[in-house]
Amino acid sequence: MRNSLPTPHPFRLTQDKIARGYALALLSAAFLSTTAPFIRYLTQTYEIPPLVLAMWRNFFVLLVLLPALALLRPALLLVSRPHLFYLLGYGLLLAAFNSLWTTSVALNGAAVSTVLAYCSAAFTALLGWWILKERLDWVKIVAVILALAGCVLVAEAFKPGVWQSNLLGITTGILSGLAYAIYSLLGRSASQRGLNPWTTLLYTFGFASIFLLAANLMPGSFLPGTAANPSELFWLKNSLAGWGILFLLAAGPTIGGFGFYNVSLSYLPSSVVNLVATLEPAFTALIAYVFLDERLTLVQILGSLLILSGVVFLRIYEGWLANRTNNLQTTSISPLQKPLNAKATERAEP
Repeated sequence: MRNSLPTPHPFRLTQDKIARGYALALLSAAFLSTTAPFIRYLTQTYEIPPLVLAMWRNFFVLLVLLPALALLRPALLLVSRPHLFYLLGYGLLLAAFNSLWTTSVALNGAAVSTVLAYCSAAFTALLGWWILKERLDWVKIVAVILALAGCVLVAEAFKPGVWQSNLLGITTGILSGLAYAIYSLLGRSASQRGLNPWTTLLYTFGFASIFLLAANLMPGSFLPGTAANPSELFWLKNSLAGWGILFLLAAGPTIGGFGFYNVSLSYLPSSVVNLVATLEPAFTALIAYVFLDERLTLVQILGSLLILSGVVFLRIYEGWLANRTNNLQTTSISPLQKPLNAKATERAEP
């Protein structure tokens, strides 16, 4: 059976691509780390069902991006029919990821669900190597191990009481990590297909909002966290503060986080971007310490340093590898080619 993803072209990293890609991935992690306070406030203060929240979050992303792109870059609104079907499937995957993530939080709690979601670093490294032919060497494996260990420490998931969940909860959490990994691979594949990252973001969140609307309208509360009846879709009713916070969640952290994540996939392999994204729990812990007066324990600081060391280690190695590749290509020019190039240059001069 033929692979549904396109055969990737050889992906050659340069120092410029590495620098831009890491900067964008770090910016994405910083944006995404601010989503937790918004979601926690909305679910605790207004008790809004998770999948209703996810549906409106996706819809507000569409509501912001559509007029912005229509005004600034109208050409990005147009996609071919094959790309449209591809983005439809991508949007379905995003809806599944949102559903699995919110369900995992409901069943496992924030700490365990965070750790299980970031097992995506391992999934992405393995699937990227298998499907997209990305490099998988000992450095990337070490970075994955450091990232996973760091996430466990930051989320304090080493405490036995945190893991007192049922099999369904753990399975849902692992599937959310797998869905996040596939999201990264599809983002990289979209870049290889020539799709602009912001076009991808617009269509995937638009389609995801439709799928989540359908999920919330299913009779019999088929999925946990959905609306029990159509009237619950407008759970916040006339609360201007609630709607305003939900809109800010979509317009700021969500567009910035997922947008810069998609753009970084144009510069770096999906496995590298996903590894950099594991800094999100560390950023979240730091934000909670600064703005919410939540104290960081020594273990959480150690976990943050483990994640950071893995990312820095990978960054240094990627830079060294890019320099080594460029040097080998420079020295591989034949002796006959150099004089010919020199003569061509002399003839071109006036």
